[in-house]
Amino acid sequence: MKTAGRKRILLATSGLGVAGLALAGCTGGPGVSGGDGDGGGDGSTVVTVYGTIIDAEQELLEESWADWEEENGIDIQYEGSQEFETQIAVRAQGGNAPDLAIFPQPGLLADIASRGYLVPAPDGVASNVADYWSEDWAAYGTVDDTLYGAPLMASVKGWVWYSPAQFADNGWEIPTDWQGVLDLTQQIRDETGEPPWCVGFGSDAATGWPGTDWIEDLILRQSGTEVYDQWVANEVPFTDPQIASAFDEVGKVILDPDYVNAGFGDVGSIVSTPFGDVANAMASGDCALTHQASFLDGFLVEAGAEVGEDGDVWAFILPPYEASDATGSTVVGGGEIVGAFSDDDAVVQVQEYLSSPEWANSRVSLGGVISANSGLDPENAQSPILQSAIEILQDPDTTFRFDASDLMPSAVGAGTFFQGMRDWVNGASTEQVLDQIESGWPSE
Repeated sequence: MKTAGRKRILLATSGLGVAGLALAGCTGGPGVSGGDGDGGGDGSTVVTVYGTIIDAEQELLEESWADWEEENGIDIQYEGSQEFETQIAVRAQGGNAPDLAIFPQPGLLADIASRGYLVPAPDGVASNVADYWSEDWAAYGTVDDTLYGAPLMASVKGWVWYSPAQFADNGWEIPTDWQGVLDLTQQIRDETGEPPWCVGFGSDAATGWPGTDWIEDLILRQSGTEVYDQWVANEVPFTDPQIASAFDEVGKVILDPDYVNAGFGDVGSIVSTPFGDVANAMASGDCALTHQASFLDGFLVEAGAEVGEDGDVWAFILPPYEASDATGSTVVGGGEIVGAFSDDDAVVQVQEYLSSPEWANSRVSLGGVISANSGLDPENAQSPILQSAIEILQDPDTTFRFDASDLMPSAVGAGTFFQGMRDWVNGASTEQVLDQIESGWPSE
């Protein structure tokens, strides 16, 4: 999901001590101030953080650093907003930037950094990135060879959710390639007389993003990392036959009325079905298969299902296009990057803490999220699917690519791409949809 993938260091800060904190309180910065704070810490120094994380996830985020605030005398004041993407540039330009921002899209961080608003990552953050993240993840916080931030939380997409008991009772097997997915789909249809898949694109203004996840998975698996990277950079346009082929393959499932939309209606119901509602269909047994990121675990638990290999619902990663291509998991995922508008000492302390394994373990142990930080202990994850997702991210054989629509300019990634997915399942031709999506690409 374009947001959904969300995710203690005394080591880096203990040497700074009281003197460093006092200095931080005097030097000031965009959001750094003395005075009383409402959060943790003793209120002597405030560091402001702005991001898209809201509601229950915001409470967990604030809980994750509460002890550190107290121990270090820094009050981290977090502001979550669904208007982050449109407001962060406005605030930066207006001189009202937060000290730190949690960017859900590397492309947006790059845009703000290229305008000169962000400060390069401090040495402590750079050291943590070198020690605890892969080169791919480090690249998402790097602009023109300058590191601006470390990843925060992460998600793994491309899971196919199913009922282990239903598979065992019917002798259905986990497919090992894309053709196997298509064959399993037909097998379930033949043996049950019902559409196997449930698909929901509904997500308010972002309706359509679950469809982009399908396309990204197929492009990466069918055409490989080079084409995927070129596509993200528009060196391979949406109108290229390789991209059209991925649409054709996804269409073999989600445009076939025999295969969707279990529990909700026909193909036309995809756009109006909220993406989270597929969890109810999975929990009730009305749906045999659905494609969604690791965060669906929370929706399934809320719907009453036990998620586990021997539970009501479990998941496997969408297999490679060809079984012979299987040299490790190939996954698309998402996450956030923390960038700084200030290099005040207190801000640096907070940024270093957020890039540390200690913070990652603190937040993940509270449930619902993971991180790609290699210092994270998978056992701290609160569900087996999240533990599996962490192991995939930490596996050196995993091929990882960031969600393409989050890397593309928003006019395409969250604009014509989302709209194109809606139009496609509502009957527009693939050629028409690809032309329309490509037309949204900004001119040089």
